[in-house]
Amino acid sequence: MENPLLPVLILLATAVMVVVVCRILKFPVMVGYLAVGILIGPHALGWIADTESTRHLAEFGVVFLMFSIGLEFSLTRLKAMQRTVFGLGGAQVISTMLLVMLAGWLFKMDWRASLSLGGILSMSSTAIVSKMLVERAELNLPYGQQMMGVLLFQDLAVVPLLIVIPALASPPGDLTATLLYAMLKAALVLLVLLVFGQHVMRRWLHVVASQKSPELFTLNMLFITLGLAYLTESAGLSLALGAFVAGMLISETEYRYQVEEDIKPFRDVLLGLFFVTIGMMLDISSVAKNLGWVLLALLLLILLKALIVALLARVFDDNWGVGIRSGIGLAQAGEFGFVLLTLAYGSHLLHDNLMQITLAAMLLSMLTAPFLIQHGEAITRRISAADWTYRALQMHQIAIQSMASTGHVILCGYGRSGQKLASILEEENLRFIALDLDSHRVREASAAKKSVVYGDAAKREVLMAAGLMRARVLVVSYKDRHSALSILRHVKELRPDLPVVVRANDDSHVNVLKDAGAAEVVAEVLEGSIMLASQALLLAGVPLSRVVRHVQENRARRYAMFNGYFQNSSIDDISDELQPRFMNVLLRMDSAFVGMRLREAELDALNVEVKALRRYNVHGAEPHEEMILQTGDVLVLLGLPEALKIAEQRLHEGMSSPS
Repeated sequence: MENPLLPVLILLATAVMVVVVCRILKFPVMVGYLAVGILIGPHALGWIADTESTRHLAEFGVVFLMFSIGLEFSLTRLKAMQRTVFGLGGAQVISTMLLVMLAGWLFKMDWRASLSLGGILSMSSTAIVSKMLVERAELNLPYGQQMMGVLLFQDLAVVPLLIVIPALASPPGDLTATLLYAMLKAALVLLVLLVFGQHVMRRWLHVVASQKSPELFTLNMLFITLGLAYLTESAGLSLALGAFVAGMLISETEYRYQVEEDIKPFRDVLLGLFFVTIGMMLDISSVAKNLGWVLLALLLLILLKALIVALLARVFDDNWGVGIRSGIGLAQAGEFGFVLLTLAYGSHLLHDNLMQITLAAMLLSMLTAPFLIQHGEAITRRISAADWTYRALQMHQIAIQSMASTGHVILCGYGRSGQKLASILEEENLRFIALDLDSHRVREASAAKKSVVYGDAAKREVLMAAGLMRARVLVVSYKDRHSALSILRHVKELRPDLPVVVRANDDSHVNVLKDAGAAEVVAEVLEGSIMLASQALLLAGVPLSRVVRHVQENRARRYAMFNGYFQNSSIDDISDELQPRFMNVLLRMDSAFVGMRLREAELDALNVEVKALRRYNVHGAEPHEEMILQTGDVLVLLGLPEALKIAEQRLHEGMSSPS
């Protein structure tokens, strides 16, 4: 008799290896789980049988997925995006279903099967699209907002489809009555749960949370999720519907975020198992026999879905370029499509051959999705001349704002940190131009006569339009490592002498950002800990002067340009002209001291100190007297304004400069 533990070990071992490979290759983990299922399933190596018990276990993955979607359900968010969600999203789902039904009618397919298939193919991948948008800092762009609105409606559309698809499997004579009965049951169950369940849920969670036991809280979440799933299944509906309602009930309480963290490990593991079972359903030999149909289905799925979204987005937003980007991003199938596919197949609405072709086309479309999203901009430019015009107009508007500025600060991001920095720059009479992707924030700032424009700072042409070649310093005020690295790459290519200050969450990416060319990286965790310590010392009775010294010394150790300065500073009564400041000097090919030692420039004779040196691919290059200067080095000098001018002239022209 086979050990029941063996299939579990095989599943875990292969899943771990494939997921590690996906992480290394930066593929979606979901693709790894699907690959595991295909590999070890009954149609390939046959290491694990496709049994009823395996499918039942996988259903729990769907339960926790729907629970998570319910947690994200927000009436406020729906109201704010109602035109995109219910207008564009609703039109996309309905149009896709009608188009698939029309195709089914042409191929003499049963209308119930084509209706199910339409619902299945109308879904897109929330996991892939949202992940790609976040990584590429495109979530707040117009097409990013459109995609998320459509995905939100698709998530909501799953709920009625979970009710309708099983009902379609009833005999034709009883179909209308079955559908009406299913809808009535769903309405009554939802009404009871949402009206009365809210009060009961909140009070019960208060009781559980007051016990201050993490184990009890987690057990309670599992009980609520699975209990409501069982309740809706007993009412003749689906497990997933009950889990969705459980998430909705908890989303309106103050325990939402704690619940989300507690449930995440169960959701991710079981959801992974669900995708493994989806992979196990794929019969490679059947796909090979119907390869032509699979490729045709894949092509039609991507092209028609992209076209539907693009046309509808054009109607709702009147921007062809944005519509094409949204269509490209949503052209793939989605994880909820697999949920509905298994439901339709289990209800015998789809025959084996059609199910295999559909499953293979859906899997392939999800594999192509990251590449389509990545190259969406290039594809849009080739298709739409209007997108070129829109981008040119955007660049023109940015250029108008920066045209009169020289020696200004480019501020990437105008959130809370960016706004505070902007106010300090204004106090110092320093001109700035801020780039931000939140159109509402940009409109508010423009109304207040602030120099804030809409634009993606990670794009080369946007930085150029913002006056990169004339700027004095550039600041990245938001915490997005990928975007910051793109900005640093453009600055390194176009203005290597321009100092860039980058905001980071903690010290984990400091070295990467500095290696990429950041003059300094400000880590929020460090700054927070310094101020936390200062407040604790003050309240503990430590004299204010000593607290200030601790703050100064900690910052001097962390930030190279402050090193050795705070200890000797007493600047309150000194005029601006007599206060030292920093200057960045880029050594060109014809600079006099390239190839010579730093001491030979005799900058100390001018009372100018070299505080730092930035050199490509060298992190933390300490400036010392015997260092050989190279073309492309950026010397960070500290001294009085007049002395700095002389030092810059000397570095470029040689010792003939005045002293």
